[in-house]
Amino acid sequence: MNIAVIGAGALGGTFATLLARAGHTVTVTARGPALAAIRAEGISLTGAFGTVRQHPLALERLARTPQLTLVCTKAQDAAAAIGENARVLDGSPVIVVQNGLDGVLTAGSLLPRSDCFGALSIIAANYAAPGQVTITTAAPTYLGRGTGAADAATLAWRDVLAGAVPTVALDNFVGAQWTKLVVNMLNALPAITGMSVQNVIDHAGLRRLMTESMRETVEVGMKRGVRYGSLQGLGDRPLRAFSRLPPALGQVLPLRLKARMGDVPNLGSTQQSLKRGQLTEVDFLNGAVVREAALAGVRAPVNELLTTLVHEVEARGVSLAPYDVLERFAALRR
Repeated sequence: MNIAVIGAGALGGTFATLLARAGHTVTVTARGPALAAIRAEGISLTGAFGTVRQHPLALERLARTPQLTLVCTKAQDAAAAIGENARVLDGSPVIVVQNGLDGVLTAGSLLPRSDCFGALSIIAANYAAPGQVTITTAAPTYLGRGTGAADAATLAWRDVLAGAVPTVALDNFVGAQWTKLVVNMLNALPAITGMSVQNVIDHAGLRRLMTESMRETVEVGMKRGVRYGSLQGLGDRPLRAFSRLPPALGQVLPLRLKARMGDVPNLGSTQQSLKRGQLTEVDFLNGAVVREAALAGVRAPVNELLTTLVHEVEARGVSLAPYDVLERFAALRR
């Protein structure tokens, strides 16, 4: 098939390379150093999916309509990236591979004639340099749309992707987006402190704070009437039970997630953005919890704090010490 991948960062580079290895004709969009690097050397993938180098066509924007498009930008860049390519995309199927809650809705509003799907990827991919990606954890990608059972079109695109990368069709995709949002609470504290995800979870105080952000996310979703979808062994009943656990016992959730990562330091996508000098998608992760809480008529103070601290690190370019972070957290309770 002729498949386009919009965005050639860690996940975009991963999907483009694996789809090309599987025999598809792949076009990627990129800019600046990434565009030059891919045109000159292709995309190099190392780690858990093996060592692969492929040479997809690299363009600033798409020139012709593909049979399928994967949008793999950061959440804050999705609307602009889709809009730039809307002339050739509208009417063609699109899969938005993205964190947060808004990706499929954004694509649907900009591409009213397209069949739009969402994908949640659990692959841990580090963007080592333009055109170079290292996979620290190989994991499935979950595909779906809406709150009902996976439909025939979802199953068909699942089969296409599964020839290149492990892919699972999901029922209740919207609920699974919320479950992934809980998991994505792994991202903020590594970005704030400059530590790996594993080291944050090993730190007792930071692990407690991470647990509180996860609990708050679950509680906000419940207030919004969410039925959590199944993802990574989590789902509605386990997450509701987690929200009722005492804080000390609730820490089993981040510890469980850490156990799946292995020993290779995982920076998390938010910290990777900071290291590349880019704005993060924190407003679509912790910030999404804050917005959803407001719609439910409540506050989400832990996620408000983490959103603020990530923006402080963005602005200053300097990480915060764990002690300083925990002091700010303690101030919430005074």
